Amino acid sequence: MTLQQLKYCVLAAQKGSITEAAKELFISQPSLTGAIKELEREMNITIFDRTNKGVEVSKEGEIFLGYARQVLEQASLLEDTYKKGTSRSRSFCVSTQHYSFAVNAFVDLIKQYGEAEYDFSLRETQTYEIIDDVSRMKSEIGVLYFNSFNKAVLQKIMKAKDLKFTELFVAKPHIFISRKNPLAKKKSVSLQELAPYPYLSFEQGEHNSFYYSEEIFCDIAGKKNIRVRDRATLFNLLIGLNGYTVCSGVIDEGLNGKDIVALELAADGDMHIGYVMHQKCLPSELAAGYISALKKYTIAEG
Repeated sequence: MTLQQLKYCVLAAQKGSITEAAKELFISQPSLTGAIKELEREMNITIFDRTNKGVEVSKEGEIFLGYARQVLEQASLLEDTYKKGTSRSRSFCVSTQHYSFAVNAFVDLIKQYGEAEYDFSLRETQTYEIIDDVSRMKSEIGVLYFNSFNKAVLQKIMKAKDLKFTELFVAKPHIFISRKNPLAKKKSVSLQELAPYPYLSFEQGEHNSFYYSEEIFCDIAGKKNIRVRDRATLFNLLIGLNGYTVCSGVIDEGLNGKDIVALELAADGDMHIGYVMHQKCLPSELAAGYISALKKYTIAEG
């Protein structure tokens, strides 16, 4: 196994095509195919499933490529230390629930480490996919929350996948509503006061279990429920329909706009918000930088 073979596999996975990867590497397609097959034989795994449309990474290939990216990152750090004046493209991916502080930390990471070339990904996605991304090492870090309702279930899943949760801060439940909502001038509101208004939440796809919900108290059914996939749609509906969503209360006007306010929710419960990483991998320099940025934005909340 060589670093070159690992680079070949990572690039082929990014392109989804052996032909496209070979073009970028300035080598022939048979040469690239042969190098990858040789590595698969040596490692006794199938990294890619071949299809009529190109190549798809297999399930065991996802895990292998996660380790490969770790090895390449460490090799690049060695080059940075001992080969001065060289530049390289840096890669990093984080999967997160819909938190403004996770976006702010990502911006800080790019400002600090984004050089002439980089390939960074921020995935605001469903809870199950966050866990799956980190377990398959598609993402080095996942950001989500525990509470008394979902903790036992999610921790069991994470333990089976060799994942570790590290708490950043504990938040009391809040709601986001429009400034024009009749409740907006109150300091806190109850679930009973919210009953007439539409309840908005983030849709969880095939895994739409209460345990995967991004919102605390998701098991308390209301008469008006709307599920969405993205932050912008949710905020537009909060304003247009005088709806509400349950959240941590951490708000950023730059991202969320001035038309949205956070109010305390008069209900018992805590949100333990933190990050998830794979126990078998050491954090890269970029992961450490992102965690440091997360702490900067959340330390005041704790």
